[in-house]
Amino acid sequence: MALVEDDRIKTPVPKPELLYEPLLDGVRVDKVIGVVSGKGGVGKSLVTSMLAVEARRLGKGTAILDADITGPSIPKSFGLTGFIEAQGESILPMKSRTGIQVVSTNFFLPEETEPVIWRGPILAGTVKQFWGETLWEDVDLMLVDMPPGTGDVPLTVFQSLPLAGIIIVTTPQELVSMIVKKAVNMAGQMDVPVLGIVENMASFTCPDCGKTHYLFGKSRVGEIAEAYGIQYAISLPMDPKVTELVDQGRIEEYESKPLAGLVKELV
Repeated sequence: MALVEDDRIKTPVPKPELLYEPLLDGVRVDKVIGVVSGKGGVGKSLVTSMLAVEARRLGKGTAILDADITGPSIPKSFGLTGFIEAQGESILPMKSRTGIQVVSTNFFLPEETEPVIWRGPILAGTVKQFWGETLWEDVDLMLVDMPPGTGDVPLTVFQSLPLAGIIIVTTPQELVSMIVKKAVNMAGQMDVPVLGIVENMASFTCPDCGKTHYLFGKSRVGEIAEAYGIQYAISLPMDPKVTELVDQGRIEEYESKPLAGLVKELV
C-alpha cells in the first residue's frame, strides 16, 4: 500500500497492479514483445512480420498476435486466408509456410475486406481472447502487432500481457520523431522497457547509379535512442523487393540482416 500524506491524516491508497490474463492450461509462451508506433503508415506490421521471420530462421517457436484489430495486415504478408479453426472452445492459430503461428481478426471475417466497426471495450476484449483462449504451441517468442498510438488496445496489451519489452517503429520525419517520444513515455509510465527502435524507410539506393538518397531527411534514430537510453537502433532502407513479396504473401523469403541481428539479441 502506498501512503498519501496531508496535514491531518495518512490515507492508504492501493497501488495499481497489472492483471495479466492467464493462458490456457499447458500453453507455453516464453517471451512476449510488443511492436508499437506513434502513428500509422510507418511499416510497423511489416517490421513485426520480418522480426518473426528472422526468429523462425533461428529455429525458435514463433507467434504473432495481431492486436491491430481494425486494421489487420499480418495475414496478407504471409499469404494466410480463410477461417480459423477451433478445438472445443479454444482457438487454433493459423500457421505460415515455415510454421509461424498467427491469430488475427481477418480469420474471423466472411470477407477480409469487411470493416471491423467495434468500440474500445470490444477491441480490448478481443485482444485478451486472442492471448488467453488460443492453443499456442511451444512459443519461444511472441510478437504483438499493436495498432498505432496510445489508445485502448495498446493500454490493454500493456496491462494484460506479460510484456518483456517493446520495439518502436518509426520513420525519419521530425514530426514522427516527436510522436515516438509519446510511445517511449507511455512505456515508461507502464514500466515496460523499450528494447529497440527501428527506423523504417530510412533511405533508398538507386538501382541505376548506386547512390543512396534520404527521402525523408537525415536519420535521427541514433540520436533518439541515445536520448532515451535505448540500446538497439536499427535503420531499414526502402526495398521494392519487400513490397513485391508482401503483395504475394511471401515475406518469409526475405532476409533482413539488421533485424536478424536484433532478434539474436532478443532471443
